[in-house]
Amino acid sequence: MSQATLRVSFAGPLVTFQDAGRVGHMRFGVAASGPMDRLSHAAANVALGNPAQATAVEISMGGLILECLSGALSLAVAGGDFSIDRAGDRLSSWTTFALEQGEKLTIRPGKSGSWAYLAFAGNVQTPKWLGHSATHSTSGFGGGQLHAGQLLQVSDTQLREERHGDILRPDFVEAGSHCRVVLGPQDKYFSSAALAAFHTQEFALTDAYDRMGVRLSGPKLDLSGALSIPSEPIVRGSVQVAGDGVATVLLADHQTTGGYPKIATVLADDLDRLCQMRARDPLHFSAVSPADAIKFARDSAEKRDIYLAEIAFPKGTLEQRLMRENLISGVVAIDA
Repeated sequence: MSQATLRVSFAGPLVTFQDAGRVGHMRFGVAASGPMDRLSHAAANVALGNPAQATAVEISMGGLILECLSGALSLAVAGGDFSIDRAGDRLSSWTTFALEQGEKLTIRPGKSGSWAYLAFAGNVQTPKWLGHSATHSTSGFGGGQLHAGQLLQVSDTQLREERHGDILRPDFVEAGSHCRVVLGPQDKYFSSAALAAFHTQEFALTDAYDRMGVRLSGPKLDLSGALSIPSEPIVRGSVQVAGDGVATVLLADHQTTGGYPKIATVLADDLDRLCQMRARDPLHFSAVSPADAIKFARDSAEKRDIYLAEIAFPKGTLEQRLMRENLISGVVAIDA
């Protein structure tokens, strides 16, 4: 049985193991966690031939350096536009490649994006909590945060040469600073001026940003009703406003209940993009109806399935790729 051992030479803050998330436990007060950018996490796994929900390493802007002590395996990276160096070779930020004994892999933030995902052609050995490796960053439950000196054991490793190369990026993900939201459920508690400002004025992400949520700078959202409401369930993407009028968008490790008013909820597709923004990046909100939100979600789910199926198809071995190319263009016969 093939196996590889990787040593963590360096890991920045919030570099954690994440599978697709610990769903079905929020009613017990357990956050789902899972990747901040769910599509990129799935893409890294699927491009490598793994199930979309398999365990990968989520890499923050703190970066990660790994050294292969023994064995060899294929890896994939997707997510933000990070800088990737494998044994001195610069690679694109969406790619699959081999890492062999003695080689070092360095992943650092590049020109854009806040999170990258490293998937393994094999079974990375991680602790699990309630059946999942998804790490809850506050408690540490799940696979956990990576730290310098840690050894990663990967069993059933494979070199999947037929999958090596650049990963096609999704072309259906909207770019830009606009995020669609559905208003509520407590928009009635906000003044008309606050609602108008929420729709028309610019916000920006701040440095108060982790896996639980991100505080925004921008117009103050004054309340016209009670600040405190009965504690109720909270969902990922809720735009929660405290007594100081400052908005916070709740993310993967959000609390399961809360009593602050929520002015709106960000659509899931746009939330992945918001998570990849950096501090001081501008942000604008535009409201859509619940019916339109459902339509957008269904349309996006269909496009996501088509995209993942496309990148899941192997590119072929080097020999197969060469056979598909017209290497000697224009030659008809040797005596022509």
